[in-house]
Formats: sequence, structure tokens, C-alpha cells
Amino acid sequence: MNKLFYPAIFHKAEEGGFWISFPDIPECLTEGDDMQQAYEMAVEALGLALIGRKEEGEEIPIPSEIGEIRNEDGTIVIVGFDMLEYKKKHNARAVKKTLSIPEWLNEEAVARGVNFSSVLQEALMAKLNIGR
Repeated sequence: MNKLFYPAIFHKAEEGGFWISFPDIPECLTEGDDMQQAYEMAVEALGLALIGRKEEGEEIPIPSEIGEIRNEDGTIVIVGFDMLEYKKKHNARAVKKTLSIPEWLNEEAVARGVNFSSVLQEALMAKLNIGR
């Protein structure tokens, strides 16, 4: 559930540009001067709303089907958010971990100049099937 897609309604603003609402996430509103900026702002707003809900232990809603959305004054646009990419960008600080390995393996790795942190990161990404 790393990539999430939600319908958004892009409304034309009287003063120009667009304002955007998300039927499934009522607190998520944003705006943009043109379609490109509006879409970029929608992705950012969606991400902040979803991350906020997750951090508060609130439910992440199931996206509505497009046919179920009442829309009288805007255009429905699907907005995507990649939770893993967001975490990579914003949660990159190092976290200390303690691990145990056999003494002989430690000695051999130290003798060969192995960087334990790099090896562990690479192994975890391979195990979780996650690219950099």
C-alpha cells in the first residue's frame, strides 16, 4: 500500500486557477494558479493529509469509485501519492541498530574493510524488494 490514488475535484476559481478538494479526505484542500501547479499542490496536499492521518493513528480511507462521486462544478482528476518515496525523501535520518553476527564473520568482514551499515541497508532493500 505504498502507492495510493485518490479522486480529486479540480474547481475553476473565480480569480483564475483552480482550487482542489478530495471527497474522501474532507480536510484536504489546496489550490494552484494553473493546471500543472494545481496538480503538484494536490499531490503535496494529499501526501500531507495521508501522512498526518497515519501519524495520528487515524484511518486511511478507501478511495471512492469515480462513478460514486457527486460532482457538479469541477473536473475529477486522479491524484497519486507514493508513500515510500515520501518516506525516503523526508525520513532519511540514520537510526542506530544493534545486531549480532558470529565472531568469525565479524573478523573476516573487518579484515576486508566491509561497511556494515551499507551491507545491512542493501540486504534489507533486497529482502523488501525496495529500490533506492
